[in-house]
Amino acid sequence: MSETPRKPVHLAVYDTYADWETGHTTAHLTQRGHTVRTVGVSAAQPVTTMGGVRIQPDLALAGLLPEDSSLLILTGASLWDTSDDLAPFAAKAREFLAAGVPVAAICGATAGLAREGLLDGRTHTSAASFYLAEQPGYGGAECYVEADAVTDGDLITAGPTEPVAFAREVFARLDVYKPDVLDAWYGLFHDSDVSAYPVLMAASAAGDA
Repeated sequence: MSETPRKPVHLAVYDTYADWETGHTTAHLTQRGHTVRTVGVSAAQPVTTMGGVRIQPDLALAGLLPEDSSLLILTGASLWDTSDDLAPFAAKAREFLAAGVPVAAICGATAGLAREGLLDGRTHTSAASFYLAEQPGYGGAECYVEADAVTDGDLITAGPTEPVAFAREVFARLDVYKPDVLDAWYGLFHDSDVSAYPVLMAASAAGDA
């Protein structure tokens, strides 16, 4: 019997998107056999990241349905703090969470979720507690924790300085690696623990990562 094909992981892309925040996540998801598709406000209009890289989105946000996805990733961007242009992405996150499909938000994207009310009642983190406290409509202060990255059910959050911890939470949520291999992956990429490298190589050679 053939395995059911994995649904794609969807990466939201928009102008001023912070390039570095999802590099580990998308690169290693792809290496582990996941398909990553980019989602923009329009599929016809390219976006320019904070690093000056132009990306042509694979599909438009309006056409993205939770049932067609395994995860929605929302990255930080200057636009989260300077306008309401990215509010439709936070609204899409609401659709995903309501449907039981995971959402992973890092940096400024957490502010967008805060304004959408999606952090209220869910354990979460961000750049700093006062950053979220400034967001209109945010009522989740009692659920804020000081941590590199946090998973609460279908919601993953992280601050801008923790792309590796963010990736770890995504991998754990999607069962990308076995727990011991995931620990080794994190030890290597976050802590530069060279003793983790043989563990990853052995798991890769055995095909049981």
